[in-house]
Amino acid sequence: MNKQRIIQTITIVTVLVYTGLIAAWQLMPANMDFAIQAPGADNRPAGKTRAANDVVIGEYFMRYDNETSALSGNWTKFRGPLHNNIIHTEDDIQIPSGLYPEIWSVETGEGHASPVIFNGKVYFLDYDEKLSSDALRCFSLETGKELWRRWYRVPIKRNHGFSRTTPFIANNYIITIGPEGHVMCCDPSSGDMLWSLDMQKEYTTEVPFWYTGQCPLVDDGVLILAPAGKEVLMTGLDCLTGEILWTTPNSPAYKMSHSSVVPMSFDNHETYVYVGIGGICGVSAGPEDTGSLLWHMNEWQPSVVAPSPVQISDNQFYMTAGYGSGGVLIELNNSGNKWSTEVLDKYKPNAGISSEQQTPIFHQGKLISVMPKDGGRLRGKLVSYSPSDLHTPLWTSAADEKFGLGPYLVINDYLFALKDDGELYVYQIESDGMTLVKKQRIMDGRDAWGPMAYADGMLIIRDAHIVKCLKII
Repeated sequence: MNKQRIIQTITIVTVLVYTGLIAAWQLMPANMDFAIQAPGADNRPAGKTRAANDVVIGEYFMRYDNETSALSGNWTKFRGPLHNNIIHTEDDIQIPSGLYPEIWSVETGEGHASPVIFNGKVYFLDYDEKLSSDALRCFSLETGKELWRRWYRVPIKRNHGFSRTTPFIANNYIITIGPEGHVMCCDPSSGDMLWSLDMQKEYTTEVPFWYTGQCPLVDDGVLILAPAGKEVLMTGLDCLTGEILWTTPNSPAYKMSHSSVVPMSFDNHETYVYVGIGGICGVSAGPEDTGSLLWHMNEWQPSVVAPSPVQISDNQFYMTAGYGSGGVLIELNNSGNKWSTEVLDKYKPNAGISSEQQTPIFHQGKLISVMPKDGGRLRGKLVSYSPSDLHTPLWTSAADEKFGLGPYLVINDYLFALKDDGELYVYQIESDGMTLVKKQRIMDGRDAWGPMAYADGMLIIRDAHIVKCLKII
């Protein structure tokens, strides 16, 4: 038998075998012994296919460890204890010739949410892409050990990261706002759920394109939110129960921005100031007319707003935004309980102090900011201006000291500024400017945009994927 005949024989046999198998499969009687299974009977992880409109806020909890601490320093909310990114402490801030030691480091999902610190524990909001979940995570400030996490399924797609907001923490509660506007309130010690709120469902909130950037504000036990929905512009809720205490009608028809509500006092009237998409407003925080819309203005309407307003005098505040918006100086006047607003100055970002993402600091009568990418010759530089002249800088950082969208804060007489690539700069603040006294590479970072936090001599820094703790005293 020659080689060609062997190949032909093998081919024929193979075809006959497979033909027989196919015929037998077709002729075999069907097995009708089926059983109907209820959802979940296949042991698929609960909530794996959770729909975006079917979120159960805070549904899962994991405790990893218990740890107590004697530390008592606190950084309780967005921009710190006084809501201005300035902290005065008795701690002796060190400027060592060597490096600030790294105490611990934690990997995160991609995001820019900054932490709060409370009695030796660190809390921040995170997003787990594998589980499609928002997670409030609690760590030891001293060791970096994760103690617990409270989480829930919410499918979203990456858009320059996920989580962006800073929680608010007090003795009995910690409140978070997730990327899709889910509000969660937990016990900070046990992690137990207290209550939750979906702003999209409750208020028809339209979440901004880059997700929720608004950080929760608490005033005397009342949570202040600006859902900017179809009917409600602003609302106050009881922090312990979630009960709605008051609402402000959305008569100006604003939409939610990335900016946060800021408490201010004008003419001895406590006010919540909010910059939404469509304009700026002031809502009464006074006991007699809480929640009343005192004033609103539409002379300045950026399409995207991330920074929050900054009060610079008894009747003036400053506001800035990116994407070509520049800055604006606004004065308020009250005559017979009738409020009016006046734009004192308005300019493009290459003509005066401005910022794209971080909120400027008002310190010792001067505004401190990092100029945006469209800030002309000052692009990316750290700058200082007087409110009396928002066009001429008093001081600028050196040509090679550019910070992108990185954060900065003041501790005593020092300004800590983080380049968005993960390099830390420390400046000593002086009457006529600032002097660079230290710089240190903290990480080979990417998008180090999340605001920093400080307590008990520890400085918490993050980029898009890592949170680090440095000892600076």
